[in-house]
Formats: sequence, C-alpha cells, structure tokens
Amino acid sequence: MQGLVIKSTGSWYTVLGDTEKYYECRIKGKLRMKGLVSTNPVAVGDRVDFELEPDQDTAVISKVHDRRNYIIRKSINLSKQVQIIGANLDLACLVVTLASPRTSLGFIDRFLVTAEAYGIPAILVFNKLDLFNEEGLEILANWMDLYESIGYPCYAVSAIKGLNIEDLESELKDKTTLFSGHSGVGKSSLINRLIPGKELRTGKISNWSDMGKHTTTFAELFELPFGGKLIDTPGIREMGIADIEKHELGHFFPEMRALMNQCRFNNCVHVNEPGCAVLKGLEEGEIEPTRYDSYQSIYFGNDTRA
Repeated sequence: MQGLVIKSTGSWYTVLGDTEKYYECRIKGKLRMKGLVSTNPVAVGDRVDFELEPDQDTAVISKVHDRRNYIIRKSINLSKQVQIIGANLDLACLVVTLASPRTSLGFIDRFLVTAEAYGIPAILVFNKLDLFNEEGLEILANWMDLYESIGYPCYAVSAIKGLNIEDLESELKDKTTLFSGHSGVGKSSLINRLIPGKELRTGKISNWSDMGKHTTTFAELFELPFGGKLIDTPGIREMGIADIEKHELGHFFPEMRALMNQCRFNNCVHVNEPGCAVLKGLEEGEIEPTRYDSYQSIYFGNDTRA
C-alpha cells in the first residue's frame, strides 16, 4: 500500500493511505541503515510504501519515495546529523515577529538561504500586527521593503484579530506549505485562523527568555479548507545551515547571485577579493549591510541564532 505521511512523533508516523484510511506506522529497521544521516529518515510530506503487520492494527513503512524537494536544518545536539523538517513542498513560510519574541534578521536569512538551496519558494509572514505602535510599524515597513526588494513576498497579519488573513490565504491556496518559526511567534494561532475549528493549543511567552514555550511538539500536515496543505512544525530556536559549501553560499542570496558573474575572479567568495562585484554592490547600496552580515556569519560559521 501507498500513502502520505501526515504526522511524525519521532518513532511513529501517521500515514493517510490512498484509500483515505489512516494508519499508525513505524519504520523497518533496515530503513535506518541505508547511510541516511538525518535524525528522521521519514518526514511529513513523504510518499511511502507500507504494509500491515500480521494480526495488528499497525503498519510498517518499507520505502520512502524519491522526494521532489525538502528542507533540512542541522540537529542542535548532533552536529553531523540533520533533521528533515518537511518534504515535497511548494512553499516555505517563515512566521516572524518583531517583538515577543523578536525574530532576528540573521535567523530570517538563514531560513531563506536554506529554502533557496533546496529550490523552494519562500515567503515571510509578520504576525502580531495588532501589537505595533507607530515606531514598530515603521520598522516593519523597512523590513518588508528589504525582503520584497530581494524578491520574497511579505505579509503583515494579526492571527488574533484576523487582519489581512485573506491575502495570506490567496498565497497558500492549492500549495503544500511548510510553516516554521520560533516558538511563540503565533504559528498555532495563525493555523487556527486559517482552519476554523482546528483549535490547536497555544502558549504564553516565557518571561525569563522572551521565547515562546513549545506548544507544537511534532510535525503534522493539515488540509486547508480553501485548498492546499499546510505542514506545521515545532518551533525552532536555531537554524543550522547544512550541506552548503562555502564557495556556493553566495548563490543562495539572490541579490548577490545577480552580481557575482561580474566579479574579477571566477572563484571569488566575496570576502576580501579585489574586483569583487558583490563588495562593490555593498559599498554602493545595492546590497543591504544586514544581508551581507548574514552572509559572513554563515560563511564563517558563527552563531546559528544570529
């Protein structure tokens, strides 16, 4: 039998079979022994083959079909391993906030670089619009202008008040979208708004860290009532970059990619080389300093939360 993985709790997976029946599945031991370095050889969004276990209601996944694409990040504790956070995606959506908790530009850039590296279009959703004062709205406008000028669609919404949700629905319609972001940015509240009656549990912000408490503890796929699918993922504090070579990194910054063929040297890595078109673009304002800071942070392997 074949089906779609719609939920992953680590050791068990819920698969929606092609007959529209749900099955609780585990994976065959040998599936773990194929040289996979990810902490989860099966991810939400995967198409799989599975078979019922004798005299039981459970099933065993025997094969993962080839993925069209996926998004991964480095595991926090196991630096040599990666975690697949979603597979077979049409869109990657990062939910961010300017405060409570603040999403840094560096974190945003790491997510966008990862999406670029795996060929997945990305959007930014700025939540908690109802909390913004005049100064905050000005900062928000600057951030949105920055990323829209690079080519990333941005949406300013309020999950609590329902502001601008229709615009976001139009973007998500008929696509399989990964929802990601820090804990506390309002992913669950936003999903509750997008899927009336879903009532996912939401949490308060931790006072001591200004970070959200994890209310989503596993990845799960939901059908959107207006068409499409949404993969909700646990909140992440760090976005470790995996499987990107240093000399390739500039290709995943669209504004740098547009200039790099003008560099004097073919092997230019845009750090201190003479005749570097990217550095010239930085000096002339074609590249935002914050974006170049993110490039350097990733290139030199600095803090994954920066």
